[in-house]
Amino acid sequence: MSPAPETLAAVIPAHLLLEDGLELTGSVAGAVLPVQGEVVFNTAMAGYPETLTDPSYAGQILVLTYPLIGNYGVPLATAVALEAGRLQSGRIQVAGLVVQRLSPLHSHFLAQESLADWCARYDVPILEGVDTRSLTRRLRERGTMQGWLYPGTLGRDEARSRAIGVEMRNEVFRRVAPAEPVTYPGGDSRVLLVDIGAKEGIVHCLRKRGASVIRAPWHADLAALAPEADGIMLSNGPGDPADLGALTEQVRYLLATFRGPIFGICLGHQVLARAAGFDTYKLKYGHRGVNQPVRDLDSGHCYITSQNHGYAVDTARGVGGWAPWFENLNDGTNEGLRCRDRPVFSVQFHPEGRPGPEDTEFLFDRFLALAGALRTRRGP
Repeated sequence: MSPAPETLAAVIPAHLLLEDGLELTGSVAGAVLPVQGEVVFNTAMAGYPETLTDPSYAGQILVLTYPLIGNYGVPLATAVALEAGRLQSGRIQVAGLVVQRLSPLHSHFLAQESLADWCARYDVPILEGVDTRSLTRRLRERGTMQGWLYPGTLGRDEARSRAIGVEMRNEVFRRVAPAEPVTYPGGDSRVLLVDIGAKEGIVHCLRKRGASVIRAPWHADLAALAPEADGIMLSNGPGDPADLGALTEQVRYLLATFRGPIFGICLGHQVLARAAGFDTYKLKYGHRGVNQPVRDLDSGHCYITSQNHGYAVDTARGVGGWAPWFENLNDGTNEGLRCRDRPVFSVQFHPEGRPGPEDTEFLFDRFLALAGALRTRRGP
């Protein structure tokens, strides 16, 4: 059995072991138990409650590069907080957290508890007191890799054998999606949101524009739900899009039969691309931050975006009827696709931008305008 988590009153040493052999030592806060997962980094300066609850991070050990974390605490996970996008799901999604310094005090008018207490409640350990800048440089140079975060009360071999992790080919996708469809009433436009680990910010952006949302798990019968929708949105989520073969086949069928707009975000972009005939591949260390610059290849306009993904779409081999739409200005990778003759498009970044800029929220307006046009043509 794993050791019971507890909130710390005394300093206990802890370690992060990377699969390349590097071991870092600090102290543990939050839960006192061993975990394992892919070690990734995020460069955002703020927004840790939104980041830690983002389902795209499910099962990963997250390194936050900003040197002081926890100073404004954590808001209560109420329906209002979720609807406003202050939290991106109802629980912490990461397996573990690595910070340089965890603030011993917090102050914010919405704060209900400390970051350490919050993580303890969700069995998430925090390793603090390590050089996160040096660790990030190593991950950039060698790529993301598996890691084990464990308290110093355990030896290395025992920690690895007892570490809690999430199986990333099947279990992770079931973990982040609802078991059954959930309906959010709103206006006349009806959007079928295919949930592969959807951020609450997506629901918020649709509903504040007057749409009704049918939030269905990715494994639902989408062909049966689609006729009642004016538009279909494919959400973000964790893991490798190549592991979602059954969903890809469902999306391929929707591309052939659904008359309205289809919009993919992040993992949804990758699944849509695979359904259209593109390949995907793993990035060396991914894009995780709130200042990723992208360029619209049609207009030449540039936008600063929030991103969280470890895979990308390969557009080297073109697919008939499809065109690249956005590109990442840091490394030239694809950031969006559009169908030339149908209202189908997708983006790799997060237009809902929580945490992050809201520069590209206009994409929701474009999507819902197209959905409204379909509703007008077919009547109530």
